[in-house]
Amino acid sequence: MAYRLLALNIDGVLLRSNARLSRQTKDAIEYVKNKGVYITLATDRPFPAAKRVAKALKLDTCLITHDGAYLASELDEPIFERRIHEDKVFQIGEILENYTCHIRLLHEKYGIGNKLKSKSQLLAKMTIGIGDPLFYPVTFVDSICDYILDNPVAPPKIQVQFLDKEQQLEAMEEIEKQVSNINIIEGKQGRISIVPEGVSKVRGLQRLGRELDIGLDEMVAIGSSEEDLDLITQVGLGVAMGNSPKAVQQQADWVTRSNDMHGVAYMVREVFRKQLKIEK
Repeated sequence: MAYRLLALNIDGVLLRSNARLSRQTKDAIEYVKNKGVYITLATDRPFPAAKRVAKALKLDTCLITHDGAYLASELDEPIFERRIHEDKVFQIGEILENYTCHIRLLHEKYGIGNKLKSKSQLLAKMTIGIGDPLFYPVTFVDSICDYILDNPVAPPKIQVQFLDKEQQLEAMEEIEKQVSNINIIEGKQGRISIVPEGVSKVRGLQRLGRELDIGLDEMVAIGSSEEDLDLITQVGLGVAMGNSPKAVQQQADWVTRSNDMHGVAYMVREVFRKQLKIEK
């Protein structure tokens, strides 16, 4: 089987624990490109943050961002976008503002976040994956609901960080009961993502595959978390990083080394070394 597309998550896969790209990883991506393989990033990050990583890897391909809600190679030219309706954004905001949590409305051009009075490392945690404010401006407001009454927004994704697990579960249950046509993705360490119904990374990958005439069985996907399970279980070769949870590794076709041990470079050498260059 000749694999024609490689999809990689950013966090826990391409980036090391210090949030940097290694030279070995950059070389591995260039090696796969020279084989004629299409490379995309499949991430929960907003488009500008994903695009920054893509530029560092010299990729100009379509990226699967916002957990699959926004697919584009250029900011204003998406091949697919799905948004949470303005009314639902307000409804979700009303529910969440009854809990102690940090809320981010993640538009593809900017972010809107609520201010928290309690001092904690929460803001730093929420900044991870958002991107540098110099190219992705984030406006912090006292109340999300008050702000969007005057400035309605329909973002591809809402991201929420909780400090208390019990509050997280209560809020998720309340949102699921009261708000229709959305999908809640539970992440690590009290983080949840809210996207439109039917949105996921693997569906974004399917959509991209249709554009390129590439089937899922002709793809390799590399993930590192439970949110990546839909990717690595439905493609031709699903790869788990060595730093991923055991539950993820057990469902993968192949397990590579960790992100701090050049896992992407090791996988590329083992999987693509014998594959001939794909002729366009």
